[in-house]
Amino acid sequence: MKAFVTLTMSFFLFSSIALGRSSKVEVIYGEDNRRDVYDSSDSILVELARSTAAMISPANLRIGATEVMISAATLQSRGICASERFSRQISAANCSGFLVSPTLLVTAGHCIQNEAECAANRWVFDYRVNSEDQGTVNVPRTSVYSCKRIISRALDEVSKEDFAVIELDRRVMDRAPLAFRREGRVTPGTALAVIGHPTGLPTKIADGATVRELQDTFFVANLDTYGGNSGSAVFNQRTGEVEGILVRGENDYVSDPVQGCQVSNRCAIGDCRGEDVSSITTISALKHLR
Repeated sequence: MKAFVTLTMSFFLFSSIALGRSSKVEVIYGEDNRRDVYDSSDSILVELARSTAAMISPANLRIGATEVMISAATLQSRGICASERFSRQISAANCSGFLVSPTLLVTAGHCIQNEAECAANRWVFDYRVNSEDQGTVNVPRTSVYSCKRIISRALDEVSKEDFAVIELDRRVMDRAPLAFRREGRVTPGTALAVIGHPTGLPTKIADGATVRELQDTFFVANLDTYGGNSGSAVFNQRTGEVEGILVRGENDYVSDPVQGCQVSNRCAIGDCRGEDVSSITTISALKHLR
């Protein structure tokens, strides 16, 4: 995940501390394809979203007898223009992740850098809304997990590897692990979708993207993603398998001098730097999973 640029001080502090440590985030390419889960017409992606999770600080979680209330400031209160989509929704997630076995979750390596950070955060499934302006989100207590330990992690400036595999504090029994590519490589032009938490928002599904080019340990795509999407599962839309992990990209917000706030950075489909996705086949710790 990456720190936002040209933001108001309050939003800058949020983005650089809560939403990551790297220098760049993401952007909208062409049409904004982000959709809330309830607003998606793709039943396969809706089901896959159940196995994606948000990394959230315990400070944003109020534990009840049977439910956990998630609360946080809205995008608008953090300096994003009211005209922006989802500006009235809360922004509670720091990173995204996804389930690959009943006890293992994958995210970006820069999201969890050590065991202390592993223990300090919670992984929350079902962080989603039922209407565009929903202010708080309640999830069952059973949807909230802790990080027990880091199984494998890489964050390498040379190789550009950026991933983490963590063990959760207990087995996930009520949703299926995601299928992922085990050999070979995705090809340029392949249709992609991403599921995660752009700018810390409740779960968003964004399709309509394609692979632009391949590098040694990652590929580049025109995904509509932001800070908070780091660690998101990037899916092959034909197979439904995870191809990789969203890790880097273009700057996501720019100043609007007329409105005096931040708006999404927008690029044509083939322009700007693209979004980098760590290939899931580079994670040796997953090769034993069946």
